[in-house]
Amino acid sequence: MLLLLCTACATRPGGYTNSDGSTIDKSIFEVAEWMVRSRLSQADSTPQGPFKDYRIPLVRSPEGTAPALPDEFSVTWLGHASVLLRMDGQVILTDPHFSERASPVSWAGPRRRVPPPYQLENLPHVDVVVLSHNHYDHLDLPSLKALYAQAGGPPQLLAPAGLAPWLVEQGFSGARSLGWWESIELGPLHITGLPAHHGSGRGLFDKNATHWGGWLIRSPHFSTYFAGDTGYSADFTEIGRRTGGMDLALIPVGAYQPRDFMADQHVDPTQAVQIFQDVRARLALGIHWSTFEMASEPLDAPIADLAHALQAASIPPAQFRLIPIGSTLRLGTHGQWAPPPWHPYF
Repeated sequence: MLLLLCTACATRPGGYTNSDGSTIDKSIFEVAEWMVRSRLSQADSTPQGPFKDYRIPLVRSPEGTAPALPDEFSVTWLGHASVLLRMDGQVILTDPHFSERASPVSWAGPRRRVPPPYQLENLPHVDVVVLSHNHYDHLDLPSLKALYAQAGGPPQLLAPAGLAPWLVEQGFSGARSLGWWESIELGPLHITGLPAHHGSGRGLFDKNATHWGGWLIRSPHFSTYFAGDTGYSADFTEIGRRTGGMDLALIPVGAYQPRDFMADQHVDPTQAVQIFQDVRARLALGIHWSTFEMASEPLDAPIADLAHALQAASIPPAQFRLIPIGSTLRLGTHGQWAPPPWHPYF
């Protein structure tokens, strides 16, 4: 909760905006009211609160730490918005977060409810890291420092517009920023920054001083869209139109209640399904849920809510999946798209 309090009450004028010119500008009083409502609703849910007895499947397997193979396409969900992609021999990591809290301090702020399935040092060498924005649950400095110390050399670090200079100041030499619709070639990868509807800030006086966004990552045979953290907007229809679609979309499905507070910054499962349709993905994986207490709904609420949203949209569950933290989906090999059969984990 400390994270949202700090970022929402920032007072810096100007800065970056969403594509429609809007900004997320909640007052400290709105944040305080939401926090009170959230705690009261949690207290009423069960005698222990909705998170007391929460359990989510956690998988630890050799697949999760295996190196990337040539012509392979696989995805390992590490919790929250952290996803390890293996695409044609390259390893890409999104919003790496392995710390106990999503907070500027170690003694307060949202605490991890499911441990990381693997230690950073056990992951295969990471070639590229993409960051969606600088909120504490998405940009974790200890995790980035560990990645920069990995055997074989640091990854290439990509961030939205305006964020790279700060990252370099923090010791991440070679960090690069890309604006929306700007692209870069990194070996066999073609990576493009894409719009999202959100905000940024790590303190009281840096509100929207750096941008936010998603990423489209293309390898010789496969493509992945990482939506980052976002509310719903017309951006996704434009992404689908301009990109022509992609194989895999990593779409947030959690931290969406109450809607009157969260709608401008976090999609709910129904809107996540709409994003899946808008961007023209072949398959979607739900992320940004079950790891940190970032909103009022129970951490496992997306399981039922996404199922209802898919049914309402007449979309088979095999096309938009939720998987246990730590598990790996092998989606292609030898350049051919070949997702495994859908398995009802939950």
